[in-house]
Amino acid sequence: MTVGVLAALVRRITDQDWRGREKIPSTGGVLFVVNHISYFDPLAFGHFLTWAGRWPRYLAKEAIFRAPILGWIASRSGQIEVRRGGPEAAAAVDAAIRAIEAGQGVTIYPEGTITADPLTWPMTGRTGAARVALQSGCPVIPVGQWGAQEILPGKKLTRPRLWPKRTMRVLAGDPVELDDLRAMPMSVAVLDEATDRILDAITALVAELREEQPPPGRWDMRAGRRVRAGEEN
Repeated sequence: MTVGVLAALVRRITDQDWRGREKIPSTGGVLFVVNHISYFDPLAFGHFLTWAGRWPRYLAKEAIFRAPILGWIASRSGQIEVRRGGPEAAAAVDAAIRAIEAGQGVTIYPEGTITADPLTWPMTGRTGAARVALQSGCPVIPVGQWGAQEILPGKKLTRPRLWPKRTMRVLAGDPVELDDLRAMPMSVAVLDEATDRILDAITALVAELREEQPPPGRWDMRAGRRVRAGEEN
């Protein structure tokens, strides 16, 4: 019920430019990987998934579950809590794999947080999505989105800009090819390669939505600059 109410609300306050819904598997375990541009984009992408016939289930950082209202929504709608930096950090990956093995769809932001790229392109990623993808063996559907940052820009919660209506642009692509990596022993190099492939696929979809060419390299939060492939390793 909570998801249905949120989807109805988002449909009333935004317009939709949805493409590639035929790429969303109607059944079976699947991992969705998507760029993160705003605190509003989980609602925008969740709306897209709901109308594509899949229940939106995210890996969400612990702070979301402690926040007023957001925490209640996350708990009631079956989201998966991520606790970083401690012995429980791997529990979210295990929970995501179990959900996928049970035939559910799980969404992960490979960047791990809202992009810090000054130009709002996908930045360097964490390896959690790659680990879930390789261990579960499920299809990995990349998704690009654009528009949510016009309602809630940046990494600070501010008063949403609801007028004029913004268009939520979402584009799903073909599965990311990872079969060759699944045949290899799990290693840092394999996880990094899988992460790069996932982010490359997402970036290409974002570029199509923006009708722009992305700059070379990806923004690295730790370095505070754009880096070339492999430079951050």
